[in-house]
Amino acid sequence: MQNKILLGPGPTNIDERVKSALSREPISHLDPDFFIVLDQISSSLRKIFQTKNKVTFTASGTGSSGMEMSMINLIEPGEKVLILKNGEFSSRMESLAQKLKADVSTITVEWGESFDQSFVIEKIKSIDNLKLVCAVHAETSTGVLQEIDLIGDFLKETEILFLVDAVTSLSGIDLRVDEWGIDSCFSGSQKCLSVPPGLAPITFSDKALSKIKKRNNLISSWYFDLEMLINYWGKDRVYHHTAPVNMLFGLNEALNISLDEGLNNRFERHKRNGEYFLSRLKKIGLQSFVNEDKFKSLPMLKSVLIPDRFNDKEFREKLLKNHNLEIGGGLGPTKGKIWRFGLMGFNSRKELIDNLFDTLEIYIN
Repeated sequence: MQNKILLGPGPTNIDERVKSALSREPISHLDPDFFIVLDQISSSLRKIFQTKNKVTFTASGTGSSGMEMSMINLIEPGEKVLILKNGEFSSRMESLAQKLKADVSTITVEWGESFDQSFVIEKIKSIDNLKLVCAVHAETSTGVLQEIDLIGDFLKETEILFLVDAVTSLSGIDLRVDEWGIDSCFSGSQKCLSVPPGLAPITFSDKALSKIKKRNNLISSWYFDLEMLINYWGKDRVYHHTAPVNMLFGLNEALNISLDEGLNNRFERHKRNGEYFLSRLKKIGLQSFVNEDKFKSLPMLKSVLIPDRFNDKEFREKLLKNHNLEIGGGLGPTKGKIWRFGLMGFNSRKELIDNLFDTLEIYIN
């Protein structure tokens, strides 16, 4: 199998330091030396999530497992939950909340748009006994950024919990868990952290933990029971499940890479390369799916309208076959209508963007 340039919505290519860490000889998930690695991961994640939350660790599973862990622990049957719905991944939150038998309300805007925070706050005020608000910070299906700081600031002064999907945004754009009043936030290893898929960094506030401890119903999952997992990641080290040791070696090194670069430098690199992508997009005559004049697009994931003369699937297959270059297609109502380009983590580099557009120009012009 040939190496490929992964410029789709994830996974990404990975740094040699991460490859080396992944290839280390495994050790037991109950080895005291491995517990040192777990502590390092939790410490580094607190810096990257910009939080002091004690319960900050990594779930064994992709980013979707982080969503399940957060929602299964925080939602009880009949509780009122508000979902900010503007794409595939917020729709998945709605679906899971319904499966958990929550009383679900949604605010909906078109795919590719984001919410006015003041409008969201007024909606929150209108729902009596609301327990949880769920939002996607970086909607991977559309490439739109949802600002959440004002929503979180309002929720801080209430008993309502704030859950945020940061799968695509973590370490690629500013995310301030404590300052923005986020009570549970999850991500995925395969996006801006540039580790293979399979891990979901996650954090819970004391406010969220208090809610979980006061539950009236048992959590409907064994694997994602937070109180059991805390006993493994915490000082007691009680066995829960066999942790993916080598994946955690890789994540630990990726976190070191992020912190070595510095968060602000990392955010700036993604911003600079996102802007460079848009400048090259304009030159080639293609149009962003997100209206850049009205909404903020993600620096690490760009969605582009497909010209009418192109067959989406055939074109992407041609890029893979002829150039070992992967880009992503649309989901849901955007299937066949947009391409999604990932500029995440290790792959947020000017030379890769140049290579991408030099290749596209062969077919576009």
